Amino acid sequence: RATGSGGEESLAGMSRVDESGDDDGADDDSEENRSKTRKRREERGEHHVIGEWDDIERDANGSGLVGAHIDGSATSAVRKKEASSGDSLPSVVESKAKTTEHHVDDKAVEEAASAYVNTLLTEGDDMISDDSADSEITGSLGEKDAPIRFEDIDLSVPMSVFDPDDESVDSVWDLMRYEAQVEADREPILVSFLHSTILNHPSLESALAFHLANKLSAPAMIATQIMTLIKEALDASPTFRRSLRADILAVRDRDPACMCLPDVFLYFKGFHSLQSYRVAHHLWKTGRLTLAHYLQSQVSQTFQIDIHPNATLSDGIMLDHGTGIVIGETAHVGHNCSILHHVTLGGSGKKGVDRHPKVGDGVLLGAGCSALGNIHIGDGCQVGAGTLVIEDLPPHTVAVGVPAKIIGTFVDVTTQPARNMNQLGSKECDDMIFTFETEGI
Repeated sequence: RATGSGGEESLAGMSRVDESGDDDGADDDSEENRSKTRKRREERGEHHVIGEWDDIERDANGSGLVGAHIDGSATSAVRKKEASSGDSLPSVVESKAKTTEHHVDDKAVEEAASAYVNTLLTEGDDMISDDSADSEITGSLGEKDAPIRFEDIDLSVPMSVFDPDDESVDSVWDLMRYEAQVEADREPILVSFLHSTILNHPSLESALAFHLANKLSAPAMIATQIMTLIKEALDASPTFRRSLRADILAVRDRDPACMCLPDVFLYFKGFHSLQSYRVAHHLWKTGRLTLAHYLQSQVSQTFQIDIHPNATLSDGIMLDHGTGIVIGETAHVGHNCSILHHVTLGGSGKKGVDRHPKVGDGVLLGAGCSALGNIHIGDGCQVGAGTLVIEDLPPHTVAVGVPAKIIGTFVDVTTQPARNMNQLGSKECDDMIFTFETEGI
């Protein structure tokens, strides 16, 4: 039975308007009208099966009339039941309805159709459980289509993971598309969004250009113009393309709130601002300073993250949460660093000289910490939340306080705190640090 805002409408009543637009017998059941209807249908080459139900039979055998009038999950149950039993709506209706040579008893047809649908929905409940939904997803994708697991991807992005000269070698893009398809199957309301942002694109570069352009567009520069800029930067720099993949893998690896690669790509503004910075950095290095400044301004307004286009950021970087991060013009950030929200890498002085911090590889900068001036933070350092760093920090040291004081060193000098993300004070962090007494801490 079809239900709408205006009440209930019988399936039989709906069937009387056929797909050619003829209103066959809806207002007048006279013998003359029925004869005209039969004649028109015979001229179109159609044949009666059970009176006025011939259009319903055609719909049921095609797209499925039942599914057009009830919710999606019930549609699945009805279609599964029909497929397994071999029954169809018209055949049941035909057997139960009272018919004459030229006319169907509408009330009997309506009752029979309604009873049939209710039976299918009742018996089909177990066919639309969560377990069956998961199995449908797996079955639709197929085991042979499953790409390499995330755990098996080398986070350093070697040529075996991504080859700029061979489009068939891109494990990150393959896995992202696979996971996006899984999410689309699980959440039908996002199907259009996931297709427009990921699944309809031929490459990760194309998808990124489309997604960022829509976020950064403004009346002064529309999305298509920004998308062209992003594509140009990606096409001209294989290093950028490799950094893009290292950055997305870094977030997926270090952020426990991230469940799949599409999460990073679609929703994490730290990732969005970092890739936008890489576009602006390319523009800066090619002499397009004004355009680079414009893009920096748009990123700052959109994501609340301010990175100067001339700053140097290596790959495998995670900007966690991101809000309030400021990185100055001559700052340098090494490989595989993690930077939390409200971190400032600020300058000292106003002259056009090298005046911003230099951060080594594998460094973890806690939330709200600031490093000011042309200082060096060594490889593998950990800076606690709220710390003010105004002097150099040796490699593999741990610093907290205002101003910063070194409270320990890592037992294993190969430890990269940016990778494990253990915050100071946690048991996991304490087990890795050799702590010593420091006055004032």
